[in-house]
Amino acid sequence: MATSSDEMKTRPSWRRFEDGNQVWEKLTDQIFNQDRSHKCPTYVHKTPPCQGSCPSGEDIRGWLQIVRGMEQPPAGMDWHEYAFRRATDANPFPSMMGRVCPAPCQDGCNRNQLEDFVGINAVEQFIGDHAIAKGYGFDPAPADTGKRIAIVGGGPAGLSAAYHLRRRGHACTIFESNEGLGGMFRFGIPGYRVPRDKLDAEIQRILDLGQIEVRLKTRVGRDVTVEQLEADYDAILWSIGCQSGRGLPVPGWNDTPNCVSGVAFLKAYNEGRMKVTASKVVCVGGGDTSIDVVSVARRLGHITKPGKRDLPETVIHDGYVAHDAVTAAVAKGAQVTLTSLFTRDRMTASEHEVHDATREGVTILDGVMPLEVIKDDTGRATGLKVADCTLTDGRPTPVEGTERVLPADLIVSAIGQGGDLSGLESFDNGRGLMSADPFQQMPGRPGHFVAGDIVRPHLLTTAIGQSWIAAESIDAYVMQAGEPRRPRIDVHHFNLLTKLNESGLAPVTFSASGDLRGTASASYAVHNYEDRSGAEIIPHDELFLGHFNFVPRHLRREETPSADDVLGHFQERVIGLTEEEAISEAKRCMSCGICFECDNCVIYCPQDAVFRVDKKTYTTGRYVETDYARCIGCHICADVCPTGYIKMGLGE
Repeated sequence: MATSSDEMKTRPSWRRFEDGNQVWEKLTDQIFNQDRSHKCPTYVHKTPPCQGSCPSGEDIRGWLQIVRGMEQPPAGMDWHEYAFRRATDANPFPSMMGRVCPAPCQDGCNRNQLEDFVGINAVEQFIGDHAIAKGYGFDPAPADTGKRIAIVGGGPAGLSAAYHLRRRGHACTIFESNEGLGGMFRFGIPGYRVPRDKLDAEIQRILDLGQIEVRLKTRVGRDVTVEQLEADYDAILWSIGCQSGRGLPVPGWNDTPNCVSGVAFLKAYNEGRMKVTASKVVCVGGGDTSIDVVSVARRLGHITKPGKRDLPETVIHDGYVAHDAVTAAVAKGAQVTLTSLFTRDRMTASEHEVHDATREGVTILDGVMPLEVIKDDTGRATGLKVADCTLTDGRPTPVEGTERVLPADLIVSAIGQGGDLSGLESFDNGRGLMSADPFQQMPGRPGHFVAGDIVRPHLLTTAIGQSWIAAESIDAYVMQAGEPRRPRIDVHHFNLLTKLNESGLAPVTFSASGDLRGTASASYAVHNYEDRSGAEIIPHDELFLGHFNFVPRHLRREETPSADDVLGHFQERVIGLTEEEAISEAKRCMSCGICFECDNCVIYCPQDAVFRVDKKTYTTGRYVETDYARCIGCHICADVCPTGYIKMGLGE
């Protein structure tokens, strides 16, 4: 987890050895101090934990290196565009995800061992916003393969899949049941968190790749049959998401008109149908969706004498657009309460989101479970009976004597989502979802693939990552290339050979003649380099943390209204970093697992055996070399390497 705010304010200290631990304890360790060992520096590339923690599989370290100026772009390309292209190799939505991703990469960041993580999502937002402002597009799609792929669902997973499939030359048709593309981006997250102009720009950039047909308001299983898709397309990707919310499993919930799901509540708001809400709103949840519900409810407020068509549940259930600007203008603040089974430190919502909701006037009751919906004679809910609870193996037990009723005109359940498989019942795996193997293929249905929440409701970044794997599997299927082998650490890795080619330094063709002993001076081999990025994540204890100083994180500004100002406050909440701030924040990256050219190995080598490569042969990852006639295997270079890139291996 991220470092606490108290700890990050103190200057960290770190030592590789404790006092009195400067002498080798084992005789076998002493061989590293002897020239007879033939142990010399080997440059070992590993995956940093930020990338290993990213469900989208982004080359996070790579684009941070570009932003900070460490990795240079190809001739004729601006670094902003180069960073954009590196970031979107995995994820075509940097502007969106920089805003809303809960950033598991930041929890994994090795810099947490010093003070505080690198603000990865803040830099990603800068990359995405700058790309939109400059009008960057993707490279044109390759030649048409003649293959056509049906994508059912136009949310983050479906759109990402279309992007990756077009980059492989396959034409796509997206079938979307809603009136617009975007899925949870558009219908599940408020506009003050996801600006619609930027969402539209990132979607349009994908559509501009061409040969992506979009069929809106078309539901497969009702308007189009599965058999039609199987006949007309070479493969089908199911990315329909989870559009139905789960109700509360308590007496009185079912068939109560003013008891609604968080999914339906946010969809009504995001479609512009709901302009005001109820006087007293109680939301049960604790995750990000519930935070969005209560934040929207505080912003909308309520009206004192609503007509039947103005009731929020009428708008949500029946699709009326009853609220107009005049109605919204006379709205008053709503009393909004959020309850959670978990205590605040265990709620799945981001800590700062919970803090912001509290500042906006939301009452948060943690460690509380719902017991019963209280209704009046007309069948409408008037309150929610709750009690404090204890959790045992994830199951709540009410604490006797703590029962009370929370008054409510609208009760919202934000405890999870499920799939809507009406018309597609044969695809139901028994849990209201669709099954997928590790290659995102649907078991027992050749040509059918699955990605996103319909596999398992999770993060947007998870859906995007699954779509990339699905696209590669679809490509292999339609091109009859065989099932692709996936690495143990399945992310987008830095590739040294690709970088050498980009820099005009590709190895020459191998010729089996002459003296072939050793590769130290051979131009046909990448000498003294080992790529373990597909198999290993580098932990903090392989780094020389003593190299790094305390550098406070550059925080994005947030326009979080107070409880008095929240009504009608729909301005964007997160203010992006400036270019200077983004560069400074990227420089906090410790470049775990690859060289960042600090010169420690050159400076501290007692034999002058480690030296910088000639400028003509320099590129990222190939900054230093070793003279093996001088190296005595002392491993000082490995000890002082901040990034853990240098390991001691066999020399000549």
